Amino acid sequence: MTKKRSLDALLVTFVTDGKGDESRLCSLVDAALRGGVRAVQLREPLMSAAQLARACERLLGAIRAVDGVLLVNDRCDLAAAGLCDGVQVGHRSLPVALARRACGSEALLGASCHSPLELSNAAAAGADFALLSPVWATSSKPGLVGLGVERAGQWTRETPLPVLWLGGCSAARALEAESLPLAEMPIGIAAISAIADAADPEGATRALVSSWRAALMDRAVRTSRG
Repeated sequence: MTKKRSLDALLVTFVTDGKGDESRLCSLVDAALRGGVRAVQLREPLMSAAQLARACERLLGAIRAVDGVLLVNDRCDLAAAGLCDGVQVGHRSLPVALARRACGSEALLGASCHSPLELSNAAAAGADFALLSPVWATSSKPGLVGLGVERAGQWTRETPLPVLWLGGCSAARALEAESLPLAEMPIGIAAISAIADAADPEGATRALVSSWRAALMDRAVRTSRG
């Protein structure tokens, strides 16, 4: 899969919630895939390298079957071994430039960013996309104030990187993003609790995918034709 197609798959990315339960994780990923997600990011700091490798082996076939993308936080070794499609790095990870060398040029490399400077540095160091957060207040980061769509949109417009938004990205909030100029809109969103904490993860995913597809992809198509 080309990087362009991989980036397209990030429209709605399911980021796992780090509970460290492999069986639960795989069940949630299966539900998210049935609901229309095509990108999964394993964020599992409690799991060992061996556990993550086993989870990747269990999940990669199902994700590839839907032309999807599997990312793992920090584990450049798993990307280099061909057990996932890419890596997400943050402030406690290898720097972006070193992560690029470690996981190879073909791997999709995302950088978690929280400011214009971090976005600029990630672009200069060779990241393929940025994960900008928190756009809205979120239960996964209690106490943090969200950027809001205006500031997030401005920072998205100013960086040369494709940007995903993370933090409180519910189905209802797609309408807020839809009001932005196209240049300020992300290429997609990432969700943790909206899927992982849902009583019906598949249904919740389906609602997320439908609303954000309409806000981002469908609007871009309508604008280009108009």
